[in-house]
Amino acid sequence: QVQLVESGGGLVQAGGSLRLSCAASGRTLSSYAMGWLRQAPGKERELVAHITWSGGSTHYADAVKGRFTISRDNAKNTVYLQMDSLKPEDTAVYYCAAVGGYYSGRVSEYEFWGQGTQVTVSS
Repeated sequence: QVQLVESGGGLVQAGGSLRLSCAASGRTLSSYAMGWLRQAPGKERELVAHITWSGGSTHYADAVKGRFTISRDNAKNTVYLQMDSLKPEDTAVYYCAAVGGYYSGRVSEYEFWGQGTQVTVSS
């Protein structure tokens, strides 16, 4: 198993930036593809960005394309989400998650989850 801990959330004004980090322990992160997901109040959890185990391929939700960047440093067992040009609609709890097996793009396929970090964007 892998344990995931997110950090870097907070309150930021619209147009600002935040960088989220997800530190892994228990197993090497290079064994897993990783995702950042978010859940706003009253809404379902949604995928924000996904990165393959090597970092060679990434995928973004349409709502964040061009503004968010997912990256990973397997040597540091850490995954990042750089969020720029933040909007009030980006307000949510952000989770990092890991999948070690088959992944077809479904949120339910992620096997391990962090506890989440709150991101609040004020207008």
